[in-house]
Parts: sequence; structure tokens; C-alpha cells
Amino acid sequence: MRASEPDIRAGATRRPAVRVGTCGFAEAQARTFAEFGILEVQHTFYQPPSVATAAAWRERAGADFVFSLKAWQLITHRASSPTYARLRETLTARELAQAGDLRWNALTRRAWARTQAIADALQAEAIVLQTPQSFRPHKTNLRRLRRFFEQVERRGRRLVFEPRGEAWCDEILRPLLRDLDLVHGVDPFLRRPLGRGLRYFRLHGRPAYHYRYRYTDADLRQLRDSLSRAWPNRVLFNNMTMAEDARRFLRLLSPALVTD
Repeated sequence: MRASEPDIRAGATRRPAVRVGTCGFAEAQARTFAEFGILEVQHTFYQPPSVATAAAWRERAGADFVFSLKAWQLITHRASSPTYARLRETLTARELAQAGDLRWNALTRRAWARTQAIADALQAEAIVLQTPQSFRPHKTNLRRLRRFFEQVERRGRRLVFEPRGEAWCDEILRPLLRDLDLVHGVDPFLRRPLGRGLRYFRLHGRPAYHYRYRYTDADLRQLRDSLSRAWPNRVLFNNMTMAEDARRFLRLLSPALVTD
């Protein structure tokens, strides 16, 4: 069953709903599109695929399937990040020096345009910007963050911001999310989301970022109980057993809540 998509705009009439999926293709595409309601594309973080490839995914998935995607690492991560080992793009020394930290410059503008082109092909609901632990909320980074999100073209999409590290406390995050109209991306086993509207959960294992972790039945019941009853929920598993755990979680949910 595929239910109609809830309106996620603040103040709109809503019914609680849940889409469950994985961060990246954990299984064959056909099975992913048939059994889950959402996919967060990861290729776009390391090296964006071609627009034609993204368009083919969109066509295969069917009209009711929801995509989100992770923004290209050139925007969020400095060139010293080990994730750049998977970058196939050739960058000059000057460009490498411009990468990361949500700076607004020629390189990050180009990277955002590439990310948006893929989002267009996917007809994506949201773009996820996850910053590394090294991106701390000091004055310079907060200024960069505000400028970036004030400048980027959104094309009607939600922007999900997932910072890492305890320094990103509620007192810092709450006004940023409100002023910049951002969705708070969280691992629900680490913290509760701030703000109103769409709930976007990314599950990285327990303790956080232990990707080999397999969620227990008790974990999944706890996750179910943490879902919003007022706002739509997106639940994306991002661990080694993500597809299996996502499927087990779907079995726990009331059919009336699931948008699959």
C-alpha cells in the first residue's frame, strides 16, 4: 500500500506517517524500490553519478517512491577528509583549499549546482548536509553556515542539517534551524530533533557510528516509540545490516502509519 504523501509545510494539516529506508543501495535496486518507501542516495556525497543515471533510478522506483540525497562532500568536508579517497573529480590545489566547512565560493557553488542537478533528476524531497566532527560551532563556522544556507537555491526542497559533536547544543542549533528553515537531521539514539515539521532520522549504529551494529528488537521498539505523532517521519538506516533492520522495523509499525 502507498498512501498519499503528507504535506510537510509548517502549519499545514498533517497526519502522522512514516517512510522507512536505507542510506544507499543495500540490496538490489528492484527490491529496494519494492519494499521500502525512501532511499537516501549516498553516491552524491563521494562522487555524483550522472544525471542520466539518477533519472533512471527515478523511473525504476515508481512515482510514489521518495528520494533524498546527501550533498557532495566538497561542500561539507575539507580535502583532508579520508572520504576524498573516493573522489574521482580532478581538483586543482586552489580548489582543494576551498573545499568544505560550508564555505560559499566558486568550488562549493559548483558542487551545489551538481548536487541540485541530481536532486532534480531524482525529484528528491530533501538534501542532507552532514558536517564532520571537526566542524565545530565557533564564530567563523557559524558565519559560514548562515551565509551558505542564505545563499543556496533550494528549488522547493527541504534541507536537512546533521552536525556531529556535542558542541552543537540546543541553544546554538535552535535559532539556526528556525532562522534558516532547516530540518534537524539526528540519530534518535543520540538526541531528539529540534524544531517543528519533518522528522529526519539517520541511524548510524550503537554507540553512534559503530556501523557493524545490528539493532536489537528492544532498540527498534524504542525507535518506534520515538516517532512523531504530529509530523511525518523519515527513518533511514545507515549500518551494515541496514536493509534487514529496516525490514524488521517496518514489521513493528502499524500499517496505518506506514507510507511504503
